[in-house]
Amino acid sequence: MKRLLWLLILVPLVFAIGYFTSLTLRIARQSVHDEARAADVIIVMGAAEYRGHPSPVLKSRLDHALTLYARQLAPLIMTTGGAGGDPQFTEGTVGRAYLIDRGIPPERIIVESEGESTLYSIAAASEIMRRMGLHSCILVSDGYHIFRAKHMMQSEGIAVYGSPREAAPLSRPRRYYLYMRQALGYALWRVGISA
Repeated sequence: MKRLLWLLILVPLVFAIGYFTSLTLRIARQSVHDEARAADVIIVMGAAEYRGHPSPVLKSRLDHALTLYARQLAPLIMTTGGAGGDPQFTEGTVGRAYLIDRGIPPERIIVESEGESTLYSIAAASEIMRRMGLHSCILVSDGYHIFRAKHMMQSEGIAVYGSPREAAPLSRPRRYYLYMRQALGYALWRVGISA
């Protein structure tokens, strides 16, 4: 009887560890794979803004979107993200202002400014795309974030091509910490828990 009890504990545990490890490795592979190709819109996932100015992470994501736009991979750019610490500004509107300052025509920019999480921003961006008749996107974010955000958007019926921003190299422990955190967030999302 004890042996059966141990098996009932051990088998699911081994399965969970295997799944989590496999998922972490898939996230790691996706994080360095640029799938950018022609699409209807470039979506820039939000990141912190400081009193109306993009944080270095958001600036880097926006600069990457500018490069993709200059390559004429999509005719539109969507900025996402709601208010952070300062309710006067949202990540989405700060991103829009940054892009306009760099020569993108305002009519080429779509803003999603309500999202307070990846899941919320993805749902709102997908709804905007549906209303505009857009079916495909290039998703710009940090490499470790692409896998989870991409799968969330695909679940909304959108064709998604991940394109990670340029980022400073991270130590291996830091990279795998970020991959594992995303793996946990993805696994929770798959079972219906928002993280």
